[in-house]
Amino acid sequence: MPRLYQKRLISALIALVVFLFLQIFPSQKSVQKNNNNTYTVKRVIDGDTIELTNNQIVRYIGIDTPELHHPKLPVQCFASAAAEFNKKLVEGKTVRLEKDVLETDKYKRLLRYVYVDQVFVNKKLVDEGYAYATTFPPDVKYADVFQKSQAEAMSNRKGLWDKCKNE
Repeated sequence: MPRLYQKRLISALIALVVFLFLQIFPSQKSVQKNNNNTYTVKRVIDGDTIELTNNQIVRYIGIDTPELHHPKLPVQCFASAAAEFNKKLVEGKTVRLEKDVLETDKYKRLLRYVYVDQVFVNKKLVDEGYAYATTFPPDVKYADVFQKSQAEAMSNRKGLWDKCKNE
């Protein structure tokens, strides 16, 4: 094999490896971070989504609340209540964010577990019947915790488990 052909082949392979690496491990520049992972919540979008004062949108990992702003669905049972409860927990407050595996979802929202002081917000929403335990691998760190919380909320008929009959 001629030497020039070998160099071009090696260059192409290196470019391919770099490209694949960047696809698997995208740049983190778009995620504004601070040293202690604390941020202030600017507003609550719905029961499981918030906007920070740095304009980043955060989607809570491991849970799902009834739809409030879905373009193709009507407001679901308990959606407004979930958003209001989330607002009481976090709006205007300093939150600590914890990452699992993925940085963002397909909508470019940060995926995080959220804490206010010692309150694990994701879990609190499930505990009180405002959210379903919903796990999307590879972000599964607290899946068992959320499933247990949901089972307890269901058996105690809390929140949506009492108010929403066909969910």
